[in-house]
Amino acid sequence: MSAVTTEIVATWMARQVQTKGALHQDDAVEVILREFGDEFVYDNDNGNLAIARPVLRAFRNLTNGSIVWDREHRMWRPREPGDAPGRQQ
Repeated sequence: MSAVTTEIVATWMARQVQTKGALHQDDAVEVILREFGDEFVYDNDNGNLAIARPVLRAFRNLTNGSIVWDREHRMWRPREPGDAPGRQQ
């Protein structure tokens, strides 16, 4: 069995957005912990599980601006024509 890498987790995240139209942060953290391992999540300052920063960096590099973070809904989704520049909407 091959070792799981941050790139594998980031690729999973991108595929979820592409196939389902969105990826909610809470769902992503839960699946990443269960399917890929605890090395890809951490406890943030609020005491909640969050996606590890190296995974998020790999995700940003992989998606190259085609996926944005929707802060209001706490999810990633494909960029839409009316979106402002940048990754956060």
